[in-house]
Amino acid sequence: MDIVINLDRLLAVFSQPADVLAAKFFLYIGWIPFAGFIFWSAWIFWIEYIRGIYGSRREFILLALDVPGANEQTPAAVEKLFAHLAGAHTTRNLLEIYWEGQTQDSFSFEIVSIEGYTQYIVRTMPKYRDLIEAVVYAEYPEAEITEVDDYATDMPDTFPDDNYDIWGGEWILANSSYYPIRTYREFEHQLSGDFKDPLAALMELFSSLRKGEQCWYQIILTPVGQDFPKGADDEINKVIGYKPKSGKKKDFVDRLLDPVLASLRKVADFIMPDEAEDMEEEESKIDMLNLKPLQKKAIEAIQLKVSKLVFDVKIRFIYAAEKEVKNTARANSFVGVMKQFSIEDLNALKPDMNVTITTAKYFWKEKRLNARKMRLMKAYKHRSNWQGRLSFQLNIEELATIWHFPVETSAKAPMLQKVPSRKSEAPSYLPVEGTTAMADTASELQQDLSIRENGLIPAGISGQERSQELKQQMTEDIFSGENQKDTSGSVDEAAPAGPPTNLPIG
Repeated sequence: MDIVINLDRLLAVFSQPADVLAAKFFLYIGWIPFAGFIFWSAWIFWIEYIRGIYGSRREFILLALDVPGANEQTPAAVEKLFAHLAGAHTTRNLLEIYWEGQTQDSFSFEIVSIEGYTQYIVRTMPKYRDLIEAVVYAEYPEAEITEVDDYATDMPDTFPDDNYDIWGGEWILANSSYYPIRTYREFEHQLSGDFKDPLAALMELFSSLRKGEQCWYQIILTPVGQDFPKGADDEINKVIGYKPKSGKKKDFVDRLLDPVLASLRKVADFIMPDEAEDMEEEESKIDMLNLKPLQKKAIEAIQLKVSKLVFDVKIRFIYAAEKEVKNTARANSFVGVMKQFSIEDLNALKPDMNVTITTAKYFWKEKRLNARKMRLMKAYKHRSNWQGRLSFQLNIEELATIWHFPVETSAKAPMLQKVPSRKSEAPSYLPVEGTTAMADTASELQQDLSIRENGLIPAGISGQERSQELKQQMTEDIFSGENQKDTSGSVDEAAPAGPPTNLPIG
């Protein structure tokens, strides 16, 4: 039987004019990519539309946080604050997400400097105000929380602008979210315990701004569920190069082939028993002793990170200034601040140069640059947790590292808004220098001072002995008439000034 392949039909198709071939190709196959692109664009537009409607119905407030100037709390206190906020997470169904546009409630933690005046701000919904105040007062009892207006509304929405120009963008992770950045615990001296605040440089930068300059630092936190730690094992397997056996459910074909494959494996084990045992042992065991130091470090770091609560995070920074005083070196300073949190063989925070940073190269530079500025300003003002780049995950220890109140021993920013230190008056029983505890009346006080001026009470004796000596000396003076001085002067003239204002009252 001869098999004949007839190519006449195929040749007839390709012999048609090019425009006819293109039309038929698009009619049968070529429309699929275009339809996919149109569907994807419509889906993005729909999500933005319904989320915009849902977001416009929600109300937000801005709370200014002022902590005492003598704050000695380390970022561990702020870590507890973030842990409390994780309780705001709620689960929504598909209808609420993709039809009603509901999104997870988020929080915006910000540090703002306007012409050198630095302020810590939290943006939240009114229903979470009590939660914010409770967790702040729990760690900082003397803090002050005040509702303020939105500072960002004064900045233009469109660029180029006649008066202002901006530089900024989003910061993203250089590696997978399972790898941690450097945290505040690594800024503590192991021997002395001194804490070198990594945000001290940021406070110096913010306090050095001149008239017409502003710096905005924003961290958007969105609570998440408990799914993040589940992927840690997969990331660890990538580190050690281990491919676990598939745990998927077996279908009908797998159940039919399993007995056949098992029989073949038994035959192979009978023919080559040693090699089969070695292969099985190599697949089933992971020798931790043979791992490289960097692999061990990565595994431990991943496990430590997923042991704490995590949030979806977006980080934005904007430097805005009047064109006459704009100083682009401010941007370099902020980049340097963020580089402190880098661990070269694990993870780091880096500026997103590809999508959101306000730079442009090659073609239509000015137009593309202004478009980025407008998108960045819109996302910042809306405190959006989805516009721009995809969010990443940081745990509460990492968050407390990149946003916390300045520690007194590290930060010396003079224009940082702080609560004044509250000093109470000295207790009435506090002895004033130059008097004794026995001077209860004005005359006794005057006599006490006159006796000390003449050096009649020796130094280096206890308070009780000094009081007894004083009584005895005063009695002798009364009967002998010696060492008497005019006591007509007032007490205020004789007594020294009160205790200094910086005296620590226990």
